[in-house]
Amino acid sequence: MTTPLLTAFAVGALVLAALMGSAFVLTWLIARGVTRRLPPRGRFLDLPQGRIHYLEAGSGRPLVFVHGLGGQLGNFAYALLDRLSDRFRVVLIDRPGSGHSPRSWRAPAGLPGQADRISGVIRHLGLERPIVVGHSLGGAVALALGLGHPRLIGGLALIAPLTQPQDTVPAPFRLLAIRSSLLRLAVAWTLATPLAILRSRSVLATVFGPDAVPADFGTRGGGLLGLRPSSFYGASMDLNAAGADMPALAARYPDLAVPVAVLYGTGDRVLCPSEHGEGLKRAWPGTRLDLVPGGHMLPVTDPDRVAAWIAAIAAEMTPAEAAPHTAAPSAPESS
Repeated sequence: MTTPLLTAFAVGALVLAALMGSAFVLTWLIARGVTRRLPPRGRFLDLPQGRIHYLEAGSGRPLVFVHGLGGQLGNFAYALLDRLSDRFRVVLIDRPGSGHSPRSWRAPAGLPGQADRISGVIRHLGLERPIVVGHSLGGAVALALGLGHPRLIGGLALIAPLTQPQDTVPAPFRLLAIRSSLLRLAVAWTLATPLAILRSRSVLATVFGPDAVPADFGTRGGGLLGLRPSSFYGASMDLNAAGADMPALAARYPDLAVPVAVLYGTGDRVLCPSEHGEGLKRAWPGTRLDLVPGGHMLPVTDPDRVAAWIAAIAAEMTPAEAAPHTAAPSAPESS
């Protein structure tokens, strides 16, 4: 009895190893192809905390854009960049571990640390009191920036922001809820990419719904970059870090000392507008809350409305006299 059992176990182990090996090779090939098809479109800024990829266009009052979970600067470059760069100096940032901004697999991904990285970009680019536009998880990062560096920015314009602790992970992101870094790494290089391809239609329908998913979002919007193992690993780190940091962040909202405006789509299927929009307004009554038809991806699906809203918010948030701060040493840039 023992020999057949051992033989069956050995065969099963070999089959599993072959499947995992095939998944690894497939993941590597897809990641290589995506990176070749969607190379960096901006420049790199080497900060003490690490390298940041960003895209800049236009002139005028600065706007700094911070994307959400699993996204990258293409979420804004898709349609908003051209609509705002004729009036503003627009800076789109790939958060650490996203897009083309690298992050070590051991590096922390907490909200205060990400806010510090954004503050470094603002300082090194010499942006005077920018309006920080944060989308989804980028809204939580922007709030952490407003609390940690209030003298550095002129205000927050948040689109479908995460503002409250979550008891459950939104359905499209549940695969990211892996706490072990080793298991996260193993999944990133084997199962994550094939599963992302298989689930892409249903996930995108939820993330964009009730609005339609643009046919060219994968290329023009950079969505295909999410198929890389580094993107999965970075998003998983972000999700777990945000879950740990949100209670402390939300408790500090009464200390906000910068203007805050929020735009939410009433049909959002990822985050609840009443929980996260009205919840922030209850904690910080000075928050301006605007509700409009649409889903979670308003920067892509309704760019005219969003661009007009951002321009109006920027006009309302009159830049005060910039508070003095110690300038950071110049950081080298590379193209």
